[in-house]
Amino acid sequence: MATTKTKFLSGLLGMSLLMAACGNESEPATTAPAENEEAQEAGEVNLYTSRHYETDDALFDQFTEETGIEVNVVKGEADELGERLSREGEATEADLYYTADAGRLHWAKEKGLLQPVENDSLNENIPENYRDVDNEWFGLTKRARVIVYAKDRVTPEDLSTYEALTEDKWNKKVLIRSSDNVYNQSLVASFISLNGADAAKEWSQGIANNLARDPEGGDRDQAKAVVAGIGDVAVMNTYYFGQLLNSEDPEEVKVAEQLGVFFPNQETNGTHVNVSGAGVTKHAKNKENAIALLEFLSSEDAQGQFSEANFEYPVNANVEPAELLASWGQFKEQDLNLSELGKYNADAVKLMNEVGWK
Repeated sequence: MATTKTKFLSGLLGMSLLMAACGNESEPATTAPAENEEAQEAGEVNLYTSRHYETDDALFDQFTEETGIEVNVVKGEADELGERLSREGEATEADLYYTADAGRLHWAKEKGLLQPVENDSLNENIPENYRDVDNEWFGLTKRARVIVYAKDRVTPEDLSTYEALTEDKWNKKVLIRSSDNVYNQSLVASFISLNGADAAKEWSQGIANNLARDPEGGDRDQAKAVVAGIGDVAVMNTYYFGQLLNSEDPEEVKVAEQLGVFFPNQETNGTHVNVSGAGVTKHAKNKENAIALLEFLSSEDAQGQFSEANFEYPVNANVEPAELLASWGQFKEQDLNLSELGKYNADAVKLMNEVGWK
C-alpha cells in the first residue's frame, strides 16, 4: 500500500511526529522538527484516502499554506483502508476517511467508523442529497454514470434509457464492468430505490443477457472495447471519459474522440450520479482540523479545481462545471439521497449474483 503525505510518511505515524506537528511545548520534538512555527501551532490532520490524484495533493498543499495545518496522507485501496480503520479502533491516527462511492461511505458509517458533524458551512456548500442523512459523510465531487457510444455505428437517437439497453437490439453489444464493481452495485442500488427490487433484477438480467463479452477491466477499458468493435455501447463514469480525452497517451485520446456521451433517462427518472466523499472518523484526534479540511474541499475554489483538473462535477451549486463537462450539456439527475446507494448495496449484490452478472 502506498503511503504518502503532503510531506511523505511511512508506516504508522510516530508519536514524536504527532507531537511535533501539534507543537507540544512540554515535550519538544527531537525526530521530526516542524517545518514552521505556524504549522506547529495549527497542528495537523491525518487522512486515509483511496484517491490517487495530483489534484488532491495540490489542494492539500494549498490548505496547509492557507491554514498552517499539516495534511498527513495515507493512500491505499478503499476496502483496505476501511478495514485498517476498523482494526485500529480507538488507536487509529486517522481523522478523515476519504473515498469514492456513496456505497463505501455508507459501509464505513454502518461499521461505526464515522461520527456526525453539524457544520453550517458544509450544509451550505453541499446539497442535502450529496451528504449522509445523519451528516456522517459528505460528498465532495460528483460523477455521472453515462452511456458512451461508437459514433460510427450509433446515434444519440438510438439511445434513451438504461432500461432500453436490455432490448434485443443491443444483444451482444453492451459493455460494462463486473458486478463486483461498486459503481455498478450503486447503479443497481439506485434502481432498487427508485423502481423496486423486481425491476432492478429484471434490468440486471437484461444487461447480463446483452453483454458483448464477460466483464473485464475498468471503465476506460470498456470505452476502448467499443472502439475496437467488441461492442457498440458502454456504461462508464464521466470523469474517466474526461481523462481519456485529456490523456498524455495519443492512442487514448483517439479512442475518446471516436465516442459520444449520452445521459440516459432524461425523460424518466434521470441519470445516475455518485460522489467521492469523506467523513470524520469516530476516534479522530484532530476533529476540528478535519472539519476545516472538509470546509476547504467543499469551497468554491477547491470545487473549481476538482472540476478543471480532474473532470469531476462540483457538488457546490455555486461552482460551474469545467468547460469540457459543460460541453456535454446539462442533465437531469436521479432524485434520491445518495445514502440510498449504501442502504441497498447488499440487495443489489445479491440480485446481480442471482442473474449471473459476472
